[in-house]
Amino acid sequence: MLDLRTYIRDVPDFPRKGIVFKDITPLLSEPRALAQAVRQMAARLERPEAVVAIESRGFVFGAALALQWGVPFVPARKFGKLPGRTVRHVYSLEYGQDTLEIHADAIRPGQRVVIVDDLLATGGTAAATACLVEQLEGKVEALLFLVELVGLGGREKLASHPVEALLEFKVGA
Repeated sequence: MLDLRTYIRDVPDFPRKGIVFKDITPLLSEPRALAQAVRQMAARLERPEAVVAIESRGFVFGAALALQWGVPFVPARKFGKLPGRTVRHVYSLEYGQDTLEIHADAIRPGQRVVIVDDLLATGGTAAATACLVEQLEGKVEALLFLVELVGLGGREKLASHPVEALLEFKVGA
Protein backbone atom coordinates (compact mmCIF):
# COMPACT_ATOMS: atom_id res chain seq x y z
CA MET A 1 0.00 0.00 0.00
CA LEU A 2 1.43 3.36 -1.07
CA ASP A 3 1.43 6.43 1.17
CA LEU A 4 -0.58 8.70 -1.14
CA ARG A 5 0.30 11.80 0.88
CA THR A 6 3.84 11.57 -0.49
CA TYR A 7 2.43 12.09 -4.01
CA ILE A 8 0.92 15.49 -3.15
CA ARG A 9 3.45 18.29 -3.66
CA ASP A 10 3.36 21.73 -2.03
CA VAL A 11 3.89 24.67 -4.39
CA PRO A 12 4.44 27.87 -2.37
CA ASP A 13 3.00 31.19 -3.56
CA PHE A 14 0.75 29.68 -6.25
CA PRO A 15 -1.53 30.96 -7.70
CA ARG A 16 -0.59 34.02 -5.65
CA LYS A 17 1.72 34.99 -2.82
CA GLY A 18 0.88 33.43 0.54
CA ILE A 19 -0.97 30.41 -0.85
CA VAL A 20 0.51 26.91 -0.67
CA PHE A 21 -0.99 25.00 -3.60
CA LYS A 22 -1.53 21.24 -3.15
CA ASP A 23 -0.35 19.83 -6.49
CA ILE A 24 -1.76 16.39 -7.37
CA THR A 25 0.20 15.96 -10.62
CA PRO A 26 2.84 13.71 -8.98
CA LEU A 27 -0.01 11.34 -8.02
CA LEU A 28 -1.44 11.51 -11.54
CA SER A 29 1.94 10.65 -13.03
CA GLU A 30 2.31 7.46 -10.96
CA PRO A 31 -0.16 4.83 -12.26
CA ARG A 32 -0.04 2.73 -9.08
CA ALA A 33 -0.79 5.76 -6.89
CA LEU A 34 -3.63 6.93 -9.15
CA ALA A 35 -5.17 3.45 -9.28
CA GLN A 36 -4.94 3.09 -5.51
CA ALA A 37 -6.51 6.53 -4.97
CA VAL A 38 -9.45 5.66 -7.24
CA ARG A 39 -9.97 2.28 -5.55
CA GLN A 40 -9.87 3.83 -2.09
CA MET A 41 -12.22 6.65 -3.08
CA ALA A 42 -14.70 4.15 -4.57
CA ALA A 43 -14.60 2.02 -1.41
CA ARG A 44 -15.72 4.97 0.76
CA LEU A 45 -19.23 5.09 -0.72
CA GLU A 46 -22.02 2.89 -1.98
CA ARG A 47 -22.32 2.70 -5.76
CA PRO A 48 -24.35 5.71 -6.97
CA GLU A 49 -26.46 5.92 -10.13
CA ALA A 50 -24.27 8.66 -11.65
CA VAL A 51 -21.06 10.58 -11.01
CA VAL A 52 -20.99 14.36 -11.47
CA ALA A 53 -17.41 15.61 -11.70
CA ILE A 54 -16.25 19.21 -11.42
CA GLU A 55 -14.05 20.76 -14.11
CA SER A 56 -11.21 20.14 -14.59
CA ARG A 57 -9.11 17.97 -12.28
CA GLY A 58 -12.29 16.44 -10.90
CA PHE A 59 -12.79 14.88 -14.35
CA VAL A 60 -9.77 12.62 -13.78
CA PHE A 61 -11.23 11.08 -10.64
CA GLY A 62 -14.86 11.33 -11.73
CA ALA A 63 -14.34 9.45 -14.98
CA ALA A 64 -12.29 6.75 -13.26
CA LEU A 65 -14.91 6.35 -10.51
CA ALA A 66 -17.76 6.22 -13.04
CA LEU A 67 -15.92 3.37 -14.80
CA GLN A 68 -15.15 1.64 -11.49
CA TRP A 69 -18.82 1.80 -10.47
CA GLY A 70 -20.19 1.23 -13.99
CA VAL A 71 -22.37 4.37 -13.93
CA PRO A 72 -22.79 7.46 -16.15
CA PHE A 73 -20.29 10.32 -15.98
CA VAL A 74 -21.71 13.88 -15.95
CA PRO A 75 -19.31 16.82 -16.38
CA ALA A 76 -19.96 20.06 -14.48
CA ARG A 77 -18.27 22.73 -16.59
CA LYS A 78 -17.59 26.44 -16.64
CA PHE A 79 -20.16 28.57 -18.45
CA GLY A 80 -20.24 28.23 -22.24
CA LYS A 81 -18.26 24.97 -22.51
CA LEU A 82 -21.16 22.52 -22.99
CA PRO A 83 -23.17 22.26 -26.23
CA GLY A 84 -26.93 21.91 -26.13
CA ARG A 85 -29.42 22.85 -23.42
CA THR A 86 -27.89 23.33 -19.98
CA VAL A 87 -28.84 24.42 -16.49
CA ARG A 88 -26.53 26.82 -14.74
CA HIS A 89 -25.73 28.12 -11.30
CA VAL A 90 -23.95 31.40 -10.55
CA TYR A 91 -21.96 31.40 -7.32
CA SER A 92 -19.69 33.73 -5.39
CA LEU A 93 -15.93 33.50 -5.28
CA GLU A 94 -13.52 35.36 -3.04
CA TYR A 95 -13.21 38.07 -5.72
CA GLY A 96 -16.29 38.05 -7.95
CA GLN A 97 -18.44 35.22 -9.22
CA ASP A 98 -18.39 32.23 -11.53
CA THR A 99 -20.91 30.01 -13.30
CA LEU A 100 -21.16 26.22 -13.62
CA GLU A 101 -23.35 24.29 -16.03
CA ILE A 102 -24.45 20.72 -16.68
CA HIS A 103 -26.61 19.34 -19.48
CA ALA A 104 -30.31 19.70 -18.70
CA ASP A 105 -30.93 16.03 -19.52
CA ALA A 106 -27.90 14.64 -17.64
CA ILE A 107 -29.71 13.67 -14.43
CA ARG A 108 -33.11 12.05 -13.91
CA PRO A 109 -35.39 13.14 -11.08
CA GLY A 110 -34.54 11.07 -8.01
CA GLN A 111 -31.26 9.77 -9.48
CA ARG A 112 -28.65 9.12 -6.77
CA VAL A 113 -25.52 11.13 -7.56
CA VAL A 114 -22.02 11.42 -6.12
CA ILE A 115 -20.22 14.70 -6.81
CA VAL A 116 -16.46 14.31 -7.29
CA ASP A 117 -13.56 16.76 -7.32
CA ASP A 118 -9.85 16.62 -6.62
CA LEU A 119 -9.79 19.11 -3.75
CA LEU A 120 -12.14 20.62 -1.18
CA ALA A 121 -11.11 24.06 0.06
CA THR A 122 -13.85 26.63 0.74
CA GLY A 123 -16.59 24.48 -0.82
CA GLY A 124 -18.12 27.12 -3.10
CA THR A 125 -17.74 25.22 -6.36
CA ALA A 126 -18.90 21.94 -4.80
CA ALA A 127 -21.95 23.67 -3.27
CA ALA A 128 -22.78 25.17 -6.68
CA THR A 129 -22.55 21.73 -8.25
CA ALA A 130 -24.89 20.31 -5.61
CA CYS A 131 -27.36 23.08 -6.46
CA LEU A 132 -27.21 22.06 -10.13
CA VAL A 133 -27.95 18.42 -9.28
CA GLU A 134 -30.85 19.48 -7.07
CA GLN A 135 -32.13 21.87 -9.74
CA LEU A 136 -32.56 18.77 -11.94
CA GLU A 137 -34.21 16.96 -8.98
CA GLY A 138 -31.29 14.58 -8.53
CA LYS A 139 -30.35 13.34 -5.06
CA VAL A 140 -26.84 14.23 -3.88
CA GLU A 141 -25.79 11.09 -1.99
CA ALA A 142 -22.33 12.46 -1.12
CA LEU A 143 -19.46 14.68 -2.20
CA LEU A 144 -16.15 12.89 -2.65
CA PHE A 145 -12.69 14.47 -2.80
CA LEU A 146 -9.13 13.24 -3.09
CA VAL A 147 -7.87 16.04 -0.80
CA GLU A 148 -9.54 18.21 1.82
CA LEU A 149 -7.86 21.37 3.09
CA VAL A 150 -9.06 21.39 6.69
CA GLY A 151 -9.67 24.79 8.20
CA LEU A 152 -11.06 26.63 5.17
CA GLY A 153 -14.72 25.88 5.93
CA GLY A 154 -15.51 23.69 2.95
CA ARG A 155 -16.94 20.79 4.91
CA GLU A 156 -19.09 23.19 6.92
CA LYS A 157 -20.41 24.85 3.74
CA LEU A 158 -21.46 21.39 2.49
CA ALA A 159 -22.94 20.29 5.84
CA SER A 160 -26.30 19.39 4.31
CA HIS A 161 -24.62 16.48 2.46
CA PRO A 162 -22.19 13.72 3.45
CA VAL A 163 -18.60 14.67 2.60
CA GLU A 164 -15.75 12.18 2.14
CA ALA A 165 -12.09 13.00 1.52
CA LEU A 166 -9.34 10.47 1.05
CA LEU A 167 -6.55 12.74 2.33
CA GLU A 168 -6.69 15.69 4.72
CA PHE A 169 -4.18 18.50 5.06
CA LYS A 170 -4.45 21.21 7.68
CA VAL A 171 -4.11 24.71 6.21
CA GLY A 172 -0.67 26.03 7.02
CA ALA A 173 0.72 22.54 7.74
